[in-house]
Formats: sequence, structure tokens, C-alpha cells
Amino acid sequence: MKTDLKGKIAVVSGAAGSMGRAVVDALAQDGIRTIGIDVKPSKGGIVCDIGDPAAVAKAIGGIGRVDILVNNAGILSNNKSEATSPEEWRRVLAANLDGAFYLSRAVIPGMKAQGWGRIVNTCSLAAKTGGLTAGTAYSTSKGALTSLTFSLARELAAFGVTVNGISPAYVNTPMVTEQLTETQRQAVLAQIPVGRFCEPGEFAHVVRFLVSPLSGFITGEIIDLNGGVIMD
Repeated sequence: MKTDLKGKIAVVSGAAGSMGRAVVDALAQDGIRTIGIDVKPSKGGIVCDIGDPAAVAKAIGGIGRVDILVNNAGILSNNKSEATSPEEWRRVLAANLDGAFYLSRAVIPGMKAQGWGRIVNTCSLAAKTGGLTAGTAYSTSKGALTSLTFSLARELAAFGVTVNGISPAYVNTPMVTEQLTETQRQAVLAQIPVGRFCEPGEFAHVVRFLVSPLSGFITGEIIDLNGGVIMD
């Protein structure tokens, strides 16, 4: 089995963030040409609102062949149901769910035609817990992204395309360092058996594993990356 990924082309959404940058750097180590997509400018990346299907189609059309897609873009909302406005609900779902669907839909025909592809979705522990600190819109969007992962995995398995998700909990990014209070951070740490937050590089390492040719028999799987918060 060929295990070399040199020459493959990857698209990573949310590339301007800590986790996205870590994935871009990790895939580059394997000789993969990686193109970042984000609403914010990133080095060598494409500025695109992934909640806009026309913008996504234009961006992917300009790239051409895509072998690997990492749906990593996302925004956090800690508001629970009564504090969630209709505008916030739509904004969170557009970034966390709609964008992953539009990007996947855009790259699937090419992956099917070549008989090989990898799609990796950044899900979340919040899909299982209902959100220890995360709000209603965020938790719902990640639960739906998990279901999208299963649906696409079932649809594409016969074409040599695998679709998997990673379900991290509390990665050491601004979502934790800036959007949680110190009291919240300490309360969360008390629930993590390993006693620390996940590092972006650890998340990127799991992405590297899932896009590897040696992971071709894994599809429709959600890998927990939570330091033991949930064991199942």
C-alpha cells in the first residue's frame, strides 16, 4: 500500500486560528500542498465566507483538485437557549455546520472521480454533553456536524472516500483562554482527568492520522480527544 501523501492537495478551513494553523503545518510535514480558507486573511490562504455557498463554489473552483478537506472552521457561543437570539443561532450554525456542508459538497465530485479522498470534521465534546460551558447553538451545531459526518461517510465509502470527525474538548486556544473566565477554566480543569487542556499540535496529529492512506479502513468514526472527560 502506498503511504506517501506527497503531491496531495488539502484544504483546511479556519486556517487563521490556532488549530487550523497547526493542521496546515502538520500536513506540510507530509509533503501535502495545503491551502487555508478563513474569513480572516492567513498566509497563503483564501479569504472566504464558508457560510455563503456561492463563495465556497468560487473558492474551490479556483483551487481545482482537492484530495483532503479538513472542516475546522467554527465559532463559539456560550449563550444558553433563552439568551440565544435568532441572529446568533443562524450565525453559529452557518459557520459550524453550513460551511462544512458547502465545502464537502464542492469537493466530493472530484474525490469520487479519482476514487480517493479524505474529509475530517472538527466536532466537539459538546455534542455528547450538551455543552459543559458551551451554549445551545454551539452544542447543536456540533451535534449536527457529527450526524453530517455519519451521513457522508455512508454515502462515500464505496468511492474510496473516508469521512471522520475529531471531537476535542477544551483545546488551548482563544476559545478557552479568552472566552472563558478563570473560574470557568479552573472548573473545567477539575473535570479533565489528565489535568490540562489539549494543545493544537495534538489535534493536528490526529488529523494527520485520519488523512493517512493507512487509515483507509476507518470511516464514520468520531475520535474523542478530551483527556478522559468522557470514556466510552
